[in-house]
Amino acid sequence: MASSSLREAALQAYAAGPEAVVTLVARVVAGFEEQLERVVSRVGTLEAENAALRSEVQALRGRLAQDSHTSSKPPSSDGPGTAKRVPKSRRGTSGRRPGGQPGHPGASLTLVEQPDEVVVHPPSVCAGCGQGVGDAPVLRTERRQVIDLPVVRAQVVEHRAETRGCPGCGQATTAPFPAEVPAPVQYGPGVATLAVYLHQEQLLPVERTGRVLGEVFDCPISNGTLERMVADVVAAIKQAVIAAAILHVDETGLSLSGKTAWLHVASTDRLTWYATHQKRGREALDARGVLPAARGRVVHDGRWAYWHYEQCDHALGNAHHLRELTFVEEHLNQAWAGQLKTLLLEIKEAVDRARADGVPTRPPAAQQSWSGRYTDLVAEGLRLTPPSPPTGGKQGRPKRRPAGNLALRLSSHQAETLAFMTDWRVPCDHNQAERDLRMMKVRQKISGCFRSLLAADRFCTIRSYVSTLRKQGFPILASLADAVRGHPPVPALT
Repeated sequence: MASSSLREAALQAYAAGPEAVVTLVARVVAGFEEQLERVVSRVGTLEAENAALRSEVQALRGRLAQDSHTSSKPPSSDGPGTAKRVPKSRRGTSGRRPGGQPGHPGASLTLVEQPDEVVVHPPSVCAGCGQGVGDAPVLRTERRQVIDLPVVRAQVVEHRAETRGCPGCGQATTAPFPAEVPAPVQYGPGVATLAVYLHQEQLLPVERTGRVLGEVFDCPISNGTLERMVADVVAAIKQAVIAAAILHVDETGLSLSGKTAWLHVASTDRLTWYATHQKRGREALDARGVLPAARGRVVHDGRWAYWHYEQCDHALGNAHHLRELTFVEEHLNQAWAGQLKTLLLEIKEAVDRARADGVPTRPPAAQQSWSGRYTDLVAEGLRLTPPSPPTGGKQGRPKRRPAGNLALRLSSHQAETLAFMTDWRVPCDHNQAERDLRMMKVRQKISGCFRSLLAADRFCTIRSYVSTLRKQGFPILASLADAVRGHPPVPALT
């Protein structure tokens, strides 16, 4: 009610008597109460919107602040500003000077005892008087060697099958060609071996592989067919990976015919198995068949699809956790994250030291102490980052901020996070699978995308074989040569 209207109504009520005044007052109070309710409701709405905006701003600022040392982003994604900042290393000082340590054998060129060719340079005249010394006895010899590559060209061997007539009956008989010469013109095992080595191990694309062979060896070639030779060995590698007690799994994106596909890896420190699929999650894992059949302990990065396989034990790689805890500590100023990071590194150092000393396990009291400190710190993280109140009548799990999600994950999967403390076969990090995927990213940067699923599958098959051979110390070129000839070396499967 406007002030002028209220004044007139008050004068009229005063003139009409006390009852009219009481009625007017009650009506004015009711109007104020209704207006106050609207204001309170509006203030509540604005406060909720303000809280949501503050949370969104904090999340966006946190996303801008993320780099390779506070998240799983690769170092190549760090901008110029982050490149200038010296990251805080989690490594402690070793007390040793930088560079080669005492007793290190080093690596340098040394004289070969049996050179391929010896060139003698005799003196012709005396350096003092000029007299000829061609027939004088040799007093000593100084050796110098030059290590070089000869000019190599492909060697063409022609096979001729003769036809001869029998002097007795006159029948014409043609000699058969050797089994390894089925076509009029073909490449031999040496060319195929080098082509596969350049394409699969050194990650050159097919076109550049042919260019190298053409320009260096005068022998242009297209992609080889080693896949058929090693398919059975790679199938055995897959079964050995499934049966492993500790299995590392991960995935990374790749470009397949201009679309995103996924390269999956399952590996140990001695075996590697790759596969591609258009999907990333459980559909791909089921189709590739490793995790559904695994019964050991699977080490992974905590993606939701891995938790569906309950027949096997799980372990989480803590390298991701350490980076996320660094972000919460440095950019959100939450002390519990730094303390938990210190605790995880303390446990890792104690386990590594005990393992090096041959101690089979840490005492239960020490493990209980570590677990108790872990539980308290994670509980503090949950207390500081409660879930946001529901808005708009939305159902489901309350939304949390990144720090809250991290604390909730560490709380829900404490046993998997601390698996390296109780099972010393389990590493603290997830580096095995990440290392096995790293060269795949290098391959994509060098060679670009795969043009077909068949090409990607062929690459995975051969790369699984080559990676396993390298882990077990096989000579790659010689092993590929044997595989091309139909006798692939079989690596140890245990």
